[in-house]
Amino acid sequence: MDKINLLIIVTVISLFISLFLAFFLLTVKTKHKISNSLFAFFLIISAIDFSYPLFDLVSDGPSNLGMLRNLLCFLQLPVFYLYVVSACYSDFKFKPKFILHLLPFFIANAILIPRFYSVDLASKISFLQNYQNEIELKFNHALIHVQMVTYLVLVFMILRKAKKLYLENYAGTNIKSYNWLFQFTIVLTVLYAATIVKNIFKFSDYPYISAGIKVGLLAFQLVITCWYLFKALNNPGLFRNIDSKLKLVSDIVLEEKKKEQPALKENESNEELVKLRKYMIEEKPFLNPSLTIQDVSKGIEIPVRDLSLLINHKLEQHFYDFVNTYRIENAMEILKDVTKSKVTVLEILYDVGFNSKSSFNTAFKKHTGSTPTDYRKSL
Repeated sequence: MDKINLLIIVTVISLFISLFLAFFLLTVKTKHKISNSLFAFFLIISAIDFSYPLFDLVSDGPSNLGMLRNLLCFLQLPVFYLYVVSACYSDFKFKPKFILHLLPFFIANAILIPRFYSVDLASKISFLQNYQNEIELKFNHALIHVQMVTYLVLVFMILRKAKKLYLENYAGTNIKSYNWLFQFTIVLTVLYAATIVKNIFKFSDYPYISAGIKVGLLAFQLVITCWYLFKALNNPGLFRNIDSKLKLVSDIVLEEKKKEQPALKENESNEELVKLRKYMIEEKPFLNPSLTIQDVSKGIEIPVRDLSLLINHKLEQHFYDFVNTYRIENAMEILKDVTKSKVTVLEILYDVGFNSKSSFNTAFKKHTGSTPTDYRKSL
């Protein structure tokens, strides 16, 4: 009885937090409405999925609604995948082809119509009691496992590409948001891996192990839900800075090779490199914390494609690191200036184009091998 009460309490708390956060995301005024709506939808589907202790409490037995609730898990990762894409790319829009993401959900429900959805209660009970031998349930469990692995791989691929595009084209500090999404995906991967193990034991000779893992997953879900809320409060505006039409430098170089043309002629690239460095030193565009490669392209009148190749391919630096080098060099000059000894590190980081202390410290240590405070003391 105590165990049941504990499960109910944990479920109620998780439901409240998930639905509260979903309501907030759906009602808050923001320019990221699509991303917020997708994340809210993901939270709602997840809440319905782990609400089974409450559902079982009020249910008189197997029902079509109960089975439909179970199969909503087929929508979780497709919605999460679309959320990640919308969070990464500023030009994200819903497209008709996204309907294909619903296909596994419809297939899983369709195969249950003959022997579950369309039969009487006694037949439903018999079907579920013999679940280890029912081909439809085995197929659905195999399908959900394939879907989990496929979507998690796709999400990691999207994040990897988006991060690389960001580093090649932007010099802001929103890279922290990518790190959060990576953490988010890793946590979900652990959750779904445990779910796969649970399902394997469910169809084995040790179903009681599956039941134990199920209880553990419910508790883990509460921790994750609280973590969602904490992150949402500390990261109210997730990044959406990348244009999906941007290409990776590696792809551009490959295209140039296929055309059998040099990406940049040596003389031209040297002239452009001199022009770029002169512009960075004299105009100091790096002082803009939201600087993009498009801004620099306009400033020196070099096409973005050529500028990207120049920095990322010829200099073998990401645009993000290239700009931060100038910011750190400028910060070092200020730290060396004895007349500015009373200027705080926090003031300096804002003055040179950073807007995050952690990103400034990381970049400074990467460039100099020491923290800004230690560097100043060593002078």
